[in-house]
Amino acid sequence: MRITEAVLYDVELPLVHSFETSSHRKSSLRHLLIRLTDTDGAEGWGEIASPAGPYYASETTTIAKHTAGEYLIPALAGAQWDHPDEVSDLFSTIRGHYFAKAGVEMAAWTLWSTKTGIPLSTALGGTRSTVIAGVSLGIEPRIEDLLVQVGRYVEAGYPRVKLKIAPGWDVEPVRAVRAEHPDLDIHVDANGAYPGRGEQGYDEAIAIFRALDAYGLTMIEQPFAPRNLLDSARLQAKLRTPICLDESVETLDDLRTAVQLGAGGVLNIKVSRMGGLTTARRAHDLAQEAGWPVWCGGMHEFGIGRLANVAISSLPGFTLPSDVSASEKYYAEDIIDPPVTAEAGEVRVPSVPGLGARVKTELITQHAADSQQFRL
Repeated sequence: MRITEAVLYDVELPLVHSFETSSHRKSSLRHLLIRLTDTDGAEGWGEIASPAGPYYASETTTIAKHTAGEYLIPALAGAQWDHPDEVSDLFSTIRGHYFAKAGVEMAAWTLWSTKTGIPLSTALGGTRSTVIAGVSLGIEPRIEDLLVQVGRYVEAGYPRVKLKIAPGWDVEPVRAVRAEHPDLDIHVDANGAYPGRGEQGYDEAIAIFRALDAYGLTMIEQPFAPRNLLDSARLQAKLRTPICLDESVETLDDLRTAVQLGAGGVLNIKVSRMGGLTTARRAHDLAQEAGWPVWCGGMHEFGIGRLANVAISSLPGFTLPSDVSASEKYYAEDIIDPPVTAEAGEVRVPSVPGLGARVKTELITQHAADSQQFRL
């Protein structure tokens, strides 16, 4: 297989409800979409779901756009490959830039799935026809506002709710949600917002996590900064609640280190954060060997990236609800037809080859700030 053309679209969509984490609030999402075309005219689509600002990671949309256009797409020129795993190898000399790599490689996977007639989930090793979805809820101006949001998605049938937390917004909102929903699967995500050992506020942070430990949470996600695995391991030894790692694990070596240290017990596999579906699948296998359950986290992907997340979530080790909620939670109109939908908290895994939905190029063009075409 050989790629003859790539098109990179810079697209921004408004969110139906603004979303706040421990670092910032956003009302729209800007992602990059990539379309690859091979010598037979077959197409594959991918999504570079990097954040617009350097809060979650240092690789912003602007940086990813430069990396994709200047390094990753040119690496495809003239390259012959038979399987998408080989596309990852083409990028092996480029360090980091996992979001950009993930989007380009995703397009190769969907192209290969289309050409071979194998559903993407099957190609990855998936075994499920549906996946359980959870929702992720941001920090709200008031606890009452949060309770309204939680109630809405519980009523819609979602079995798990993830609550973003930050210093000053942690125990009280969790207490309130647990009081209204005593049997709900709740987990919290700090996005590394709490200070580590030796920093001001560390003792208070430990007290907060110990308090949260009493609310029957499924997990406490990323309490400390990404590289602070030692404090994560110390905290895990003090808690009954499993610690889930997100930003701390970008590579398989990161995961091996975390497992060896006992720095957690659950892994959030984000296709974008880990550089693509190939590494995500390998992380799933490694976590299974270590006895760590996994789930698929999200970056508020548009429909292209969301369907890739659904596909990877069909693998057997994804035993916890994943962030693959319906498109309508985030976008009034998604860029795929049909959009991702959920019934009683379950999302159907596409059983057709390729992405599993039609890409609405007309909507992409409407919302694209610009596009770049590359002849290869």
